Amino acid sequence: MKTLIRSDSSSTIGLGHVMRNLVFAKNLEGEVIFACQNLEGNIIDSIPYEVRILKSNDADELIELIKTLHVKLLVIDHYGIDAQFEQKIKEATKVKILSFDDTYELHHCDILLNHNLSADAKRYKNLVPKKCELRCGSLYTLIRNEFREEKKQAREKIYDVFIAMGGTDATNITLSILKTLPQKLRICVLSTMANAHLGELQNYAQGKPNIALHVNSNEVAKLLHQSRFAIVTPSVMVHEVLFMEVPFIAIKVAHNQDDMFAYLQKQEYPVLKEWDASLFMQLYNAG
Repeated sequence: MKTLIRSDSSSTIGLGHVMRNLVFAKNLEGEVIFACQNLEGNIIDSIPYEVRILKSNDADELIELIKTLHVKLLVIDHYGIDAQFEQKIKEATKVKILSFDDTYELHHCDILLNHNLSADAKRYKNLVPKKCELRCGSLYTLIRNEFREEKKQAREKIYDVFIAMGGTDATNITLSILKTLPQKLRICVLSTMANAHLGELQNYAQGKPNIALHVNSNEVAKLLHQSRFAIVTPSVMVHEVLFMEVPFIAIKVAHNQDDMFAYLQKQEYPVLKEWDASLFMQLYNAG
């Protein structure tokens, strides 16, 4: 079976969609191809599959590609593709469609996947076709293999704090966190080349031996395992932090994190709806 995964990454969209698609792709049988726009700050070069570059997010262009490749399954993970877009693709190609969703939107698909721990299948009533297969919740949560393997290892805790606020960190919240935490702490910071504020972050970390800045690291699981505490967003990363059983604070930085934020708050995990230095330190000192 040939599968086409439609997803984008950029310095504004973020990297999470493509990252979780890479985990998902490992469970697919047959040939896997990605279809992406060449947006600024993308991670297309990190995709270990064939990538077809799209000139736009236009339905007709995608339809033509599906027909050319003779695709059997189309995986869509994109906030810029709605139910009307999906229906147009379905009617033109008859392809089977699996749509990722974490914000409870209207979809025209055969399979709906919400892999968040917070996912509630009942909320999709009247949002998807009656015959749509719903895959929701912890049974479908996507955890990278590196975390599953790393959890089996014994590691010394060499960092007091692990900070991962998304590969692009559009609001530059990492710098605010660093400026707020006590300077005596040993801190591991994760970022990527897609972060528009990376230069500022590097300048701040320079000359501060307590801060280890890791850019485009391929040892994320190990670094988390070596940390006593984590500061992350209520996104895909929090699934991995929970899996690794590391205490954490989750700070919401985007609207698509609302559902996971509400779930964590209901479960009485320490969370912040937005950045507040005073409230942050209260949560950190209580942790």
